[in-house]
Amino acid sequence: MAGPGWLAQPALGWLLSPGVFPWVALVVGLCIGSFLNVVIHRLPKMMEAEWRAECAELAGAPAPATERFNLFVPRSRCPSCGKQISALENVPVLSYLFLKGRCSGCHAKVSLKYPVVELLAGIGSAYCALRFGASLAAIAAAVFIWFTIALAFIDQETGYLPDDLTLPLVWLGLAFNVFGTFAPLQEAVIGAMAGYLSLWLVYWAFRLVTGKEGMGYGDFKMNAAVGALLGWKMLPLVILVSSIVGLFFGVLQMLAARRQWDSNFRFHFGPYLAIAGIVALFWGEPVMRWYLRGT
Repeated sequence: MAGPGWLAQPALGWLLSPGVFPWVALVVGLCIGSFLNVVIHRLPKMMEAEWRAECAELAGAPAPATERFNLFVPRSRCPSCGKQISALENVPVLSYLFLKGRCSGCHAKVSLKYPVVELLAGIGSAYCALRFGASLAAIAAAVFIWFTIALAFIDQETGYLPDDLTLPLVWLGLAFNVFGTFAPLQEAVIGAMAGYLSLWLVYWAFRLVTGKEGMGYGDFKMNAAVGALLGWKMLPLVILVSSIVGLFFGVLQMLAARRQWDSNFRFHFGPYLAIAGIVALFWGEPVMRWYLRGT
């Protein structure tokens, strides 16, 4: 993978050595994962508040009064008792284990989702560092993983794929490929266009045949982001893998409905794209070489 040489400068010292850099990436990824939990929880609520304000404005009514609420304010608190979470209670993974997955105030259970997100971000970052070393490719891959984790969890929980995440990821993919990090810039631009249009065509074909919407416009933008980072040549593999993953989870969904596990047990397409994008990021080139040799 190509990239600028500033990451390898001696001034950055031992932190970027092969034996240390993955551990640094792990710690950074765990901390990012803690912030991703905030994004996953708050961004949909921020979007809904914005929609309510816009609806009130269109209706000529005063905007609903709400407290200041964004990704940084107010401080995180227990949803059951409202107790503010201290810094020591917010250490990634370790705080969850120390508190045995419960609030220190009311002892209500804390969702396992929080340490899972932190571990996914941390392990993903460490693997990027191991795979690509101290390079722009490692940073680009880690950023892609962080965004896709947030998108996958938000989509699964709410059905939203926010523009606040998908559109910056498209531009970041193109920016990273200015240096040819994962694909030449021309292939990245075509990948962004083809990623969007491919699912847009599937959407309209499905809608014309069935009269129903099989996916949302956020899926088009997320696929465009994958194409922007990996280039158009990886898109067939991404669509194939996402379809296989979707088939697997679709079977689980049918089993859940048949056995009445949970009436709300359903999966969205965003997590499939996230898994497929990560598979293509790390293993796409060898898979494509293996396929081309066999044809």
